[in-house]
Order: sequence, then structure tokens, then C-alpha cells
Amino acid sequence: MIVVGTVRPEEIRQKRADNFRPAARLAAVIRPATLLVAAFLSSFSAHAQQDLPEPFADPSRLVAIGGSLTEIVYALGEEALLAARDSTSIFPPQARELPDIGYMRQLSPEGVLSVAPTAILALEGSGPPETMDVLAKGSVPLVRVPEEFDRDGILNKIRIVGVALGKTQKAEKLAASVGAEIDQAEAVTRGIAERKRVLFILSNQDGRILASGTGTAADGIIRMAGGVNAVAAFPGYKQVSAEAIIEARPDVILMMNRGGGLDVGDEELFANAAIAATPAGRNKAVVRMDGSYLLGFGPRTAGAIRDLAAALYGASIANRP
Repeated sequence: MIVVGTVRPEEIRQKRADNFRPAARLAAVIRPATLLVAAFLSSFSAHAQQDLPEPFADPSRLVAIGGSLTEIVYALGEEALLAARDSTSIFPPQARELPDIGYMRQLSPEGVLSVAPTAILALEGSGPPETMDVLAKGSVPLVRVPEEFDRDGILNKIRIVGVALGKTQKAEKLAASVGAEIDQAEAVTRGIAERKRVLFILSNQDGRILASGTGTAADGIIRMAGGVNAVAAFPGYKQVSAEAIIEARPDVILMMNRGGGLDVGDEELFANAAIAATPAGRNKAVVRMDGSYLLGFGPRTAGAIRDLAAALYGASIANRP
């Protein structure tokens, strides 16, 4: 902090007064700027506090909707609070033993309330909207957690869950640890000059390719792993034409491992004429990863960044400090 006192020229020599005038002029500039910075920081802090929920009065029968939220509850060591989870909450493995209230985007109020919850955590995108409106107006406290596909979005989720559960200190420790791990993971590709162009394919049905544009979890993880999303002409997931795939020139195709016979095999994938015409098709370059791990944006994301970076640029890169 800079403190500038009041100087009476008559009490000091003229030479000192002359020397002081430039400093006084500088102080006159610094003081308003300092006040502006302080006002901004105060405003930012107040805004951050407004974004955090009130702690649940009774989280003893918690329903977590969204795989990353369930992972965060476990990472905080508060899994004993969980009464149920949605079908995307499959990690850690013991989470599967909890009652399943259904797919997070196709919930019913009756299904959620059937487990007699005392608190509900719901990730942004949970639905349908009619169900969420009913739950929001009900007697069971509901906290909706925003989803952003970057480092800060993950840390924000951790903090919101921690505050809601009354475990703020635990959450800050976890956020610090996860943040440091993500920083280290993103750093491994920082020196890469030639970035791989990556096409994320969500589905391939009868040759119709549903691919990721911008603003998606796939777009976020590609960027964090040091790649370039090959399709940036639209937001979200959309069906793309053969011409668009060829123009995208992907070096690598990225897909999720779905299991249950739902995966598109390499032979079928590269039989697509548009994909075959790309660098990825010519080199048969495809990366497949578990969907909840790759796109979860939770406590495990640093590992997903390293694994994807290794798949794109070689295994040795993942071991860089």
C-alpha cells in the first residue's frame, strides 16, 4: 500500500518542495488508479460470492446429477452423503452401486424424488426443462452447477459442490490440487509448433457423421491437450457433409469408447469416403477414449489431457514435467 502524506511547503525548504512536486503529481495519478483497482477487486469478489450457493441445510440424502459432480463428491470424501446418482455417474466404480435415477437429460420428477432426497446437485444441461422446473419449485433444495469446458470451469464446479455441502475448506484444497495438475498437463504441449487437427465424431450412422464444433466438451479437451478442433464453423454438435469433412483436413479422428456393441469399428469408419480422403483416413489415425474420462471435466481431467496429448504427439510427451 502506498501512503502519501500532506506536505506544507512553508515547513520545508524550497528545494525539497521542488523535489516533492513530481512525486505529488505521480501520487495524484496513482491514487485514483489504486481506488479503481480496489473497487474492481471488491466488485469481483462480491460477484464471486453471489455465484456460490447457500449450503444445504441437510445434505444427508444427496442426489448427484452429472458424472463430474458425483466424482467431485467422492474426491471430497463425502460419498456417504449420496443417496442416488444419474446414469452418467459411473466413476468411481462404487458409484454404480447407488440407485440410478435415470439419464441426466431425460429425468422425471418422480424418479428423482423416489429416493427421498434432502438435497439435489444438478449439472447444467440436466433435464428436460420441465422436470428441472418442477424440482426447482419443490421443497427439496436444488443447486444447479454451471458447466464450462476449461480449467476454471472445473475448479468452479469443485468450489460450488464444496460450498453446497458445507465443505468449503476441503473444496479449496481439492481445487488447488486439481488446478496444479491441469496446469502441468497443459504445459506438456506448450512447445509443440505443429498442432494436430482433430475431428471429434460423436456418431456415425449409415455414413452420416455427427461431429463437434466449438463450445463443446470435445472442443475443450482437444484445446487443453494441445490440438486444434478441425471443425470450427459452428457451435455444438451437428451433422457434417462429406465436403466439410474433407475441407477440415483432420490429422486424427477422436471418438468415445461406448461399449455394449455401440462402437463404430475402424473398418467401417475408414470406409467412409470423406474420412478416407483426409490425412487421418490415409494414416488410419483414430484415438478412442472412455467418454466420461475424456469429456467429464472433473477431478480426472488432467489425466485425460495427458493421455490425449500422448495419443496425438507420442507417449514420451505425457511424461514431461
